[in-house]
Amino acid sequence: PPTPPPPGAPTARILFLTDLHWDRQYVPGSAAACPDPLCCRGAPHDGPGAAGFWGTYSKCDLPLHTIDALLAQLPNTTSHTSNHTGNSTGGFAAAYWTGDIPAHNVWQQSRGDQLRALRTVTALLRARLGGLRVFPAVGNHEATPVNAFPPPYVRGNQSAAWLYDAMAEAWQDWLPPAALHTLRAGGFYTAQVWPGLRLVSLNMNFCSQANFWLLINATDPAGQLQWLMGVLADAERDGEKVHIIGHIPPAHCLRSWSWNYYHIVNRFEGTIAAQFFGHTHLDEFELFYDEETLSRPVSIAFVAPSVTTYINLNPGYRVYEVAGSYPGSSHAVLDHETFILNLTEANAAPPGTPPPWRRLYGAREAYGLPTAFPADWDLLVRRMQDDEQLFQRFWFHLHKGHPPREPCGGPCKAALLCALRSGRAADPALCRPLRPALPFPRIQELWHQRRLC
Repeated sequence: PPTPPPPGAPTARILFLTDLHWDRQYVPGSAAACPDPLCCRGAPHDGPGAAGFWGTYSKCDLPLHTIDALLAQLPNTTSHTSNHTGNSTGGFAAAYWTGDIPAHNVWQQSRGDQLRALRTVTALLRARLGGLRVFPAVGNHEATPVNAFPPPYVRGNQSAAWLYDAMAEAWQDWLPPAALHTLRAGGFYTAQVWPGLRLVSLNMNFCSQANFWLLINATDPAGQLQWLMGVLADAERDGEKVHIIGHIPPAHCLRSWSWNYYHIVNRFEGTIAAQFFGHTHLDEFELFYDEETLSRPVSIAFVAPSVTTYINLNPGYRVYEVAGSYPGSSHAVLDHETFILNLTEANAAPPGTPPPWRRLYGAREAYGLPTAFPADWDLLVRRMQDDEQLFQRFWFHLHKGHPPREPCGGPCKAALLCALRSGRAADPALCRPLRPALPFPRIQELWHQRRLC
């Protein structure tokens, strides 16, 4: 089991951004409610129901100036990163960025639109983050049609080469040549973050329930899981720890892929130090247990909240504190903090005022965790079952400080706690220790109603 680092051991801060969803046609003052799947676009009008300058509680994405304001107010990002040792005091040692760059106007998008979003947002990150190394992952909105990611054996105009080639070009300053090679081939890669820590960026579109190309082969369509096992075996041999990043969380994947991934996490529990995902736009996690008894927590996939407001949320981002680079470091997550922009406050401020991003909460402090290892989060789920106040605090954080009007009653709570225990898709056994009052099919039904993206 992981042990806390010795007192005084170096730690590193990792900036985590996901689901930016820049809407090029966002217009402050336009209608925040509309019949389309995406609003806050079109002509401005006076009166109530107008889109705010910094963003809006509605089915709207973000203007570029809000994303820019987020990056502009970050603590000095470059002063502690030049040696890539993973030890930092004020700034960040690295940034993980798990995709979904374009907006939700999926019915209008062309390849040109997607490439413009990729290049514009990449250039903004590079300008604002200076010399900080950024490790990106591919989201499901990067392609057009949305979710359509053909496996690498599909060639020619039907293939995803137009997207991966543009990514390799845009990200070449951040990633080594070997990483760019597999990125071009299948949208996934591995690279060293600092000595002793390796990053694996997975293309989770090869497990997506919405990717119709996977009707041909859903087990391991790009050979990505086979490749992952090779990377993890090499890391284990070389004494490296591994951080896995990706867009879609594992329990949201197709069942065959998801169960195989769970198997891999079990086999390499001593090598995989942390897992980081996005996609749901909410602040949650998925626990992994030993396959023999499903009782010992072996890993956790952190699911960080979105930068975008879609739907009815505050903009947000996450900072992870991890064990830094020193002999015997676990490179595990020690704590995390979530920051938000309160839209009510920001939009009411006089024009030209920089928006006030603020810390919403720190995980260990908010939930009373002794450490932030998988066992602590497993215990938190059990505590929330009996402690309603603690659960309501989690519910508030889940929605970045702007929860829905309707409260989370018994069935909703049962489904959510079950989801937090489920690192693989469609496994009723993972929920049994919670003794849910609902049958599993009903729980799954409630899960599907919650999905925003």
